[in-house]
Amino acid sequence: MSTTSPRRLLLIGGTSEIGLSIVRRLAADGPLEPFLIGRRRAALEEALGTLPTEPGQVLEVDAEDIDAHEAAVAEAFSRAGGFDLVVVAVGLLGAQEGLDAPPGTAREVMRVSFLGTGSLLLAALRALRAQGHGTLVLLSSAAVERPRASNAVYGAAKAGLDALAQGLADGLAGSGVRVLVVRPGFVKTKMTAGLKPAPFATTPEAVAEATARALTGSAHTIWVPGAIRYLFMILRHLPRALYRRLPV
Repeated sequence: MSTTSPRRLLLIGGTSEIGLSIVRRLAADGPLEPFLIGRRRAALEEALGTLPTEPGQVLEVDAEDIDAHEAAVAEAFSRAGGFDLVVVAVGLLGAQEGLDAPPGTAREVMRVSFLGTGSLLLAALRALRAQGHGTLVLLSSAAVERPRASNAVYGAAKAGLDALAQGLADGLAGSGVRVLVVRPGFVKTKMTAGLKPAPFATTPEAVAEATARALTGSAHTIWVPGAIRYLFMILRHLPRALYRRLPV
């Protein structure tokens, strides 16, 4: 019987395919005690039952219920006795039609992917700073480098969230708290089903593996797959008239 104390992990966005893949991958390295936060208790409990981990817990809170976020995160930290790792995997893909997207859909994507997720990010980082240690992983997107016309709403929301995490990470230097921003390209999940895969499309398992490797180092930002970092270094500097013509 192992005498190693299990690492305690909080997954905010507890039904995220990528988030759950990260939990499974990290569980392969040693005992892991998960705590899942999300908006539907039944779905959270079902997700918890699929994990090869120590017994875990769930807590119901909606990303759009921003007034409840501080209390929900504080309750999770209290019930678990703190966390070694927090993974923020909240986001809503939609409004791919840009200006032609239904206004309500566009607003919902922005509320969930920036305002709601940003609120949860702030609450989690405050809690980690208060305990004096821990790592937060934020699932961002390669789209933050240069949003396209087809994903302007989602890309802009993710760009704001990514910038928030990067700035807060700088402010936490020396506090014992680390922030790792993960920028995947197109990931083949239920959320992207029906969409044409972009070049360098990847999987939740590949994102989880890259995240696990990065956690053993000191990186503050990673790209998955790594090659897209160099692709976007080029795309970021293309003249606008040329960029808008690309089939991306």
